[in-house]
Amino acid sequence: MNASLRLSVSSLRAHKRRFAGTFLAVFLGVAFLAGTLVMGDTLRASFSSMFGDATAGTDAVVRSADTITTPGESQGVRQPVDTSLVRTIEKVPGVAAAAPQIQGRGQLVGTDGKPVGGQGPTTLAGNWITDSRLNPYRIAEGRAPARSGEVVVNRGAADKGGLRIGDTTTLRTPDPVEVTVVGLATFGGQDGMAQVTFTGMTRADAEKYLTARPGQAASIQVRAGPGVSQARLVSELTSVLPDGVEAITGQESARENTDMISSQFLTLFTTFLLVFSGVALLVATFSIHNTFAIVVAQRTRDNALLRALGASRRQVAGATLVEAGAVAVVASAAGLVGGLGIAAGLQALFPAIGFPFPEGGLVIGTLSLLLPLAVGILVCLGSALLPAVRAGRTAPLAALRESAADRSAGSRTRTVVGGACAAAALASTLVGVLVSPSLWSAGLGGVLALVAFVVLGPAASRFAVRALGAPVDRLRGVTGGLARRNALRSPKRTAATASALMIGVAVVSLFTVFGASLKATMDRTVSRSFAGDVAVSNPSFGAGGSGLSPKLAPAIARQPAVAEAVGLGRGVAKVDGSGRALTVTDPAALGRVFDLGTVRGSLDHLGTQGIAITEEEAGRQHLTVGGTARLTFTDGTTRPFTVRAVYGRSELAGDYVITRAAWAPHRTQDSDTLVAVAFRPGVDPAEGKAAVQQVAERNGNPSVQTRDEYAQSSAGGIDMMLSLVYALLALAVFIALLGIANTLTLAIHERTRELGLLRAVGQTRSQLRAMVRWESVLVAAFGTTGGLVLGAFLGWVLVEASGGASDTAFAFALPPVRLAVVALVGLAAGALAGLRPARRAARLDVLRAIAAE
Repeated sequence: MNASLRLSVSSLRAHKRRFAGTFLAVFLGVAFLAGTLVMGDTLRASFSSMFGDATAGTDAVVRSADTITTPGESQGVRQPVDTSLVRTIEKVPGVAAAAPQIQGRGQLVGTDGKPVGGQGPTTLAGNWITDSRLNPYRIAEGRAPARSGEVVVNRGAADKGGLRIGDTTTLRTPDPVEVTVVGLATFGGQDGMAQVTFTGMTRADAEKYLTARPGQAASIQVRAGPGVSQARLVSELTSVLPDGVEAITGQESARENTDMISSQFLTLFTTFLLVFSGVALLVATFSIHNTFAIVVAQRTRDNALLRALGASRRQVAGATLVEAGAVAVVASAAGLVGGLGIAAGLQALFPAIGFPFPEGGLVIGTLSLLLPLAVGILVCLGSALLPAVRAGRTAPLAALRESAADRSAGSRTRTVVGGACAAAALASTLVGVLVSPSLWSAGLGGVLALVAFVVLGPAASRFAVRALGAPVDRLRGVTGGLARRNALRSPKRTAATASALMIGVAVVSLFTVFGASLKATMDRTVSRSFAGDVAVSNPSFGAGGSGLSPKLAPAIARQPAVAEAVGLGRGVAKVDGSGRALTVTDPAALGRVFDLGTVRGSLDHLGTQGIAITEEEAGRQHLTVGGTARLTFTDGTTRPFTVRAVYGRSELAGDYVITRAAWAPHRTQDSDTLVAVAFRPGVDPAEGKAAVQQVAERNGNPSVQTRDEYAQSSAGGIDMMLSLVYALLALAVFIALLGIANTLTLAIHERTRELGLLRAVGQTRSQLRAMVRWESVLVAAFGTTGGLVLGAFLGWVLVEASGGASDTAFAFALPPVRLAVVALVGLAAGALAGLRPARRAARLDVLRAIAAE
């Protein structure tokens, strides 16, 4: 084995440039993976420390015990607790102080007239707690609110909105409230709790604007006296609390808040990045395998001589694996260092883009170090394993052969296996999409389709390169013909080189198709369900935004140009034990502005004891018109509701509809998510929209849009998501291009004599450069075409399976312009990858090239 080791080290020293592409592929994949893991560890530790510091003075939290969680929501809704409990709690032995925490949604308007925050994280408002140890916020500038209309704002939100102490602005609660900023606050030493905004008001203002009725609070913060532990305090409190109210320790509350941030942002964000790390490493696998396959093919005579001199198969294969291991260890170690640099760069970049990354050093866990290192080494060794085995099988007599090139094509076994994978992929996909909608079955079909594409690649490359290269042959003459023949020379190599790019393009195409389908779904939903003329909404997503004032719809309805204006509010309740979202509205007006499909029963007289539900939910709950549904609200009350109407479509209207009067006894902070407006016959749309806009400006200035504008804005987050996806996938495409460039460089070394002979018989340097570039373009064209086909297929699978597995009917859409751009980028990338190998080929000395072995 010592001899094998010495041979491997000598080979690495002599041919360092051969493995440059492999080194970069492993380095980039490991760096991205390590950076993601370290950043996740750092954020979790930083937020845990921040919440611990902010709530260090709170020893117990008293709150409602029960929550109602609706499908698709990670957080449940709790009923407020009665603030009169404060007096009871203050008498409990061991309690030093107690204060109600009144909290609701409140969105500030910046100096530019635009709302601050609302794009994901919550926009909070609440009472300013005067006990500084119970208040997680600290005054950094100015003072606490003392009179009605005065507020304290967290410094991060103030900076975003351009607000300073003394400024007067609007706070949407959702009713617009004019407030004056008298103080700026920090949370746990930071400018805010991540991107959550907070506005602190007087207790009287908080009760007036954030609660359904005075005397309610989200929770009660409790501070223990000297020598009283949190566990003992909770035990004492539990004995005096009424049914339905619980006490938890301050540490448990801080841990829940940290877990909330982790589940809502960190887990999603890091998982998102880890998926793309996996894609990058998968692409790197093909590039690394191809590099070692070519190197082994080129060293056939060398390996055969070693075998003739007595080297065993194990020693020859081991020498190749030692080379791969050396590259893997060095590249992975460098990738770890690069990953730390990426995490440090993100830590510095986040504040610049508006995300307050908590201060502190990087937190580097053992897993964050060992996992990327192990993955990098395993990917490199695994990619080199088959070429190493092939090297060990080299016969000693191969030393007598002149050619060492790899001219292998697709075997019959490969074709049979690939065909079987394709058939299994089709069967699994059809089952998961058409027979029994299932994302798991459809996902298995997608994975099998990918395997089939890779396995059948060599066989497909012969036909694809001939077809794609035909125009090049006609346009570029002999140069184009030579480029096409070179690409056809080793179908296996061409397929392996193109497979890396194919995977990158396939993932890009998959997200492009899925994004276009989501936008088409939203457009179809609005066009089919919304029969009004304009929609009034607050453009926000996630938990952000404050919603619309329930007073807005009646104010708009009073305009002469308006025939109907209906607001859609949101409530929650358990329907026969399962959490469900309720649409709170005027059902009769709803039926006139929204297309609800076929309606059985009547929407006109739901009153305080009637409910309307969709046909799908009626079937699921075994209900019909005249039946009874039992609703349990967050306040613990359970009431029977008579089903007065069953309608066909939910979509914008939701699955359960009740009146505002029915919801009023159980509501907390009331708001609408949308106001749909229909104009009177003959009203000019522009004039009608202007009239609605005037009313909206007096009620918090929400967005007024036509149906088409509303559909586009509702899908606005999709374009942002696609931009991020494209930026991340650029890494995978870059690694694929490194693989193409490396393959061409090694192929040029393999064809040195051939290139020298071409130059000797009259081929110019420019023709030689063009031949290599066109060969690169043809390989890229094959990979791009396969990626587009595979990505479009996987996009269709994902869309159809998602629609079948959820309540939403997804619309499949192929965006031709975007896919054409992806194709052009793939071809341009192929031309770019061929530049350096082409220049290197053109610089070959003719006489030395002819004399080369």
